Amino acid sequence: MLLLPATLTSREARVTLRMLQQALQSEGSETPVVVEAGSLQQLDSAALAVLLEIERLAVAWGRAFVVRGVPAKLAALAKLYGVDVLLLKPETAVAATAAVGTGQRKP
Repeated sequence: MLLLPATLTSREARVTLRMLQQALQSEGSETPVVVEAGSLQQLDSAALAVLLEIERLAVAWGRAFVVRGVPAKLAALAKLYGVDVLLLKPETAVAATAAVGTGQRKP
């Protein structure tokens, strides 16, 4: 499982992506790529770029890709940019979008 940091903005994106790529390479190639985003508190569109690159690598290596613990802000940003269907499974997107109004995070 790949863990996202609490802050993932354009300032941290390059280093975070490099660390996630290294962790991805060390995981078994048979397992799905699972990204845990529950700790994200500060983010911008760079977080989406990092996730899209990890998804691209997973697909290139023939692995499934899942983002868990999606914060409401990340779900809203993904929807705004039209990449929610690429990054978020439908049940994850629904739960995260429902949390936008309450300020809560849903897995």
